[in-house]
Amino acid sequence: MKILVLRFSSIGDIVLTSPVLRCLTQQVKDGEVHVATKSAFTDLVRFNPHVAKVHELGEDIGELIARLKKEGFNEVIDLHHNLRTARIKRALGVPSYSFPKLNVAKWWLVNFKRDRMPRLHIVDRYMSTVEHLGVKNDGLGLELFIPEDRAVKRSDLPAAHQGGYTALAIGAAHFTKRLPQYRLIELAQLIEGPIVLIGGKEDQSVARAIASAIGGRVFDATGQYDILGSASLIKQSRSVVAHDSGAMHIAAAFNKNVVSIWGNTVPSFGMGPYIPQHPERAHIAEVHGLPCRPCSKIGHDHCPKGHFHCMEKQDLRWIAERANA
Repeated sequence: MKILVLRFSSIGDIVLTSPVLRCLTQQVKDGEVHVATKSAFTDLVRFNPHVAKVHELGEDIGELIARLKKEGFNEVIDLHHNLRTARIKRALGVPSYSFPKLNVAKWWLVNFKRDRMPRLHIVDRYMSTVEHLGVKNDGLGLELFIPEDRAVKRSDLPAAHQGGYTALAIGAAHFTKRLPQYRLIELAQLIEGPIVLIGGKEDQSVARAIASAIGGRVFDATGQYDILGSASLIKQSRSVVAHDSGAMHIAAAFNKNVVSIWGNTVPSFGMGPYIPQHPERAHIAEVHGLPCRPCSKIGHDHCPKGHFHCMEKQDLRWIAERANA
């Protein structure tokens, strides 16, 4: 049985599909699982032993559809569920199953603060798309596979960091998901021992400020490595501090002790750190009692209220204690 799984982006969302890929391959007799995703994210599934083939989405979705038609799929599992995936499903003309995005419930929560979200992680909502095949969640959590030649060698790190470090992932897709720079500096001061800063090129100015304030126990890895290189640094860390971001889900994939920091979004959306075998390693840092949270299901480029209490009032000492444990 040839199955196409659709999930175009982003880093965290793709890592969250890994239980579906594993369970499909292991539980469907003669199952052959293919994945279609954006070119920028193919490395997140390219080395997964549960994936037979990866189909890259470039600028032209029509070209992707033409390639997919030649494969002769029996089913499509849509874990993205948008207009582009709808176009693919129509073009292939085979049975398809889409995960529930729960946009109405999210709208109620964001706009009226009425929580109608089911107490169900998005992984379980993803898994609901394959129940008809008799596939069940094996409870083994997330996975991310990194070839040895794509990993950062510990010996390449500064000597002070080779014995262990805390990974501080300073980035997130939106401003309201990130601690302000001065608060990140305060947090880094509270974290004990060596620190490796994780992020992209867009995070480098903040990383330089942190490194300048903290000194030699900080190694700035922002913008130096690709997705898998940065993921390997998370894998080798002793603990991880991250915002509601892809880094948080990568940390969960490696069963790390992770402290996730939540601003304008809330774990009630079903996107918290997913570590079913070790739930005690998944820590949630959020400011309770704010009537403005959540103000978006994604994020903003500024605080709509102007006070940014969801990040300004974070208990940094609590966060650092759990990272240091």
